[in-house]
Amino acid sequence: MIIVMSSDAAAADIAEVVARIRAAGLAEHISRGTERTLIGAIGDERTLDPALFERMPGVERALRVVREYRLVGREIHPESSIVNIRGQAIGGRALTIIAGPPAVENDAQIAAAAQAVRAAGCQLLHGGAFLHSDNPYGFQGLGVDGLAKLGAAAAQAGLPSVSELADVRAIEAFLELDIDALAIGPRHMANTDLLREVGRLNKPVILKRGPAATLVEWLMAAETIAAGGNHRIVLCECGIKSLEPGYRALLDIGAIAALKAETHLPVIVEPAHATGKAWMTPSLAAAAIAAGADGLWLDVHPNPAEARSHAEQASTPAQLSTLIETLRPLAAVMNRSL
Repeated sequence: MIIVMSSDAAAADIAEVVARIRAAGLAEHISRGTERTLIGAIGDERTLDPALFERMPGVERALRVVREYRLVGREIHPESSIVNIRGQAIGGRALTIIAGPPAVENDAQIAAAAQAVRAAGCQLLHGGAFLHSDNPYGFQGLGVDGLAKLGAAAAQAGLPSVSELADVRAIEAFLELDIDALAIGPRHMANTDLLREVGRLNKPVILKRGPAATLVEWLMAAETIAAGGNHRIVLCECGIKSLEPGYRALLDIGAIAALKAETHLPVIVEPAHATGKAWMTPSLAAAAIAAGADGLWLDVHPNPAEARSHAEQASTPAQLSTLIETLRPLAAVMNRSL
């Protein structure tokens, strides 16, 4: 950490900063310039809070040099990680496609969706069981029964299952029904209690970015999970808030490249959730792969016109198959396989 002293800082102010650094078990290095004095804290600066220094007399600002996310960052883990979800690797040369309906509605619907996902060549099946609609009178999902239907359909199609976990009270149901991976949705990325509980599980976690989260905040959420002992984490970019009213959110394509430089965790992209429009999915899916994403999270429904949740963002089975075939040449150009 570097503490920048103001131009009128007194010797007593500098001495007080040095004393605080030493009290934390670190050493100091003082550089006196013609206009400013810089004090470097040498050691594990993660034990220091910049805000505490900035409130001290004579301090202009305090800057971290080392990133706070040590477990998910590339500083101590330079090689890219691969997360295995029941035999399906995310993060290797092969791209991974997770597809399924936004919500599990009934046995026939999820079974048909599973077969469509399988036929299109996708690797994992997702389905929402616990929904969090802005409308309290809207469809809220089938709950535990929806999880059971998802698990049964995934098993029949020979696909690993993924569903969103929104409440620590539902963890037991996920474990009992042996859902293969947990997804933490955008609304719950900042739920520290949920992240800590997930960190204690031996289950892969797909952590979606919150709509107003910075990359650092997102990575610190992943760090919270990893700090509990669970390092099987996949990041999923699904859009951030923007001023454009024409679609739900702005898909941050630049975040893919930025994350690849900052973290060893795999990064996938959910284009349909970002825009809320199925017709925009193909273009954004291609852009994500071109930017270096390790996979995609896609929505498919046997009959989107009859979907009980997010009908406008779900593709038909035929559209899903066409999209996958369209993406194969692009994947080859990027030295990936699909």
